[in-house]
Amino acid sequence: MLPDIGQSDKNRTITMSKECKSQYLTYTFCFLIYTCLNINCIFPKNWQNRKHEKVRNIAIFASGTGSNAKKIVEYFEKNDQIQVVLIASNRAKAPVLQMAKDFGIDTLKLDRTTFYQTESILGQLQQYKVDFIVLAGFLWLVPNYLVKAYDKRMVNIHPALLPKYGGKGMYGINVHQAVKDAGDEESGITIHLVNEQYDEGSIVFQARCTIDAGDTPTDIAKKVLKLEHRHFAPVIEDLVSAS
Repeated sequence: MLPDIGQSDKNRTITMSKECKSQYLTYTFCFLIYTCLNINCIFPKNWQNRKHEKVRNIAIFASGTGSNAKKIVEYFEKNDQIQVVLIASNRAKAPVLQMAKDFGIDTLKLDRTTFYQTESILGQLQQYKVDFIVLAGFLWLVPNYLVKAYDKRMVNIHPALLPKYGGKGMYGINVHQAVKDAGDEESGITIHLVNEQYDEGSIVFQARCTIDAGDTPTDIAKKVLKLEHRHFAPVIEDLVSAS
């Protein structure tokens, strides 16, 4: 048999329940006040504006294996403001195209006649709403109409410290052989905007590496490639965000 609860006990139980309820409401109210005052600690100040920011779309042009292109794709893979939407190549069997497919990115094969004698690629880029073009080992000279359409919105990386060792034919091992032959004690990378001439656009970033006396052109190439992989994507992010 359950013990009988007296009236005073009942009143005390009711009073305690009211006190608990009052404390609960107080704690809840204080928590809401704290949350409102510290909302910027939970969400960035511009979180509402960021939801409405336009996503910037990048197209990468490459001619070879695409090691730089892959680093760029990986860098922006989880970025909700910048994304790689297209990879184009002037070589139908370039490994970079398979890399793009592995990442689920659409590809475009460039035909020399169409590229230089028509402007049809502009329509294709517009279909993908491309805001910025990245040249990552792309060996063709970009035609004037494309340079004008993406003025200050097209960037290239060169495996040497421009203005030295630039121009037509200066790519790949040719560059590093020239640096070695000149006896330079350093080399590096140059990231620059693209104009109508090979490697003559405005320089936006350079990074350097030391050349040891025993380094071969291949050794120099490896050092320079590390710089490319380290710096190209972050510089692209800065340029795209500012454009």
